[in-house]
Amino acid sequence: MMITCFIRYQIDPFKRAAFERYSKAWGEAIPRCGGDLIGYFAPHEGSVTTAYGVYNIENLAAYEAYRARLAADEQGRENYAFAERERFILKEDRIFLKLCST
Repeated sequence: MMITCFIRYQIDPFKRAAFERYSKAWGEAIPRCGGDLIGYFAPHEGSVTTAYGVYNIENLAAYEAYRARLAADEQGRENYAFAERERFILKEDRIFLKLCST
């Protein structure tokens, strides 16, 4: 059973470009570390503070292994440090959902 991780970000609306840079880096690192990236979504119309990251992973055990690979990945470490340094993410929530129907 595949599960989908939805990450909801509250971002600083004046640092959207930093979030987009962050997203592009995950676009390379997430697939390399084992996640099936659907995409990152930045505000366009409506809310200027809500963004999303969405990817599939086999199960929660695979998620734990993926997170360890991501933390050990050079680009992953750099991206985490970039987010911490620039402080464009104000809040981050993640939820794992399963597909019930197609």
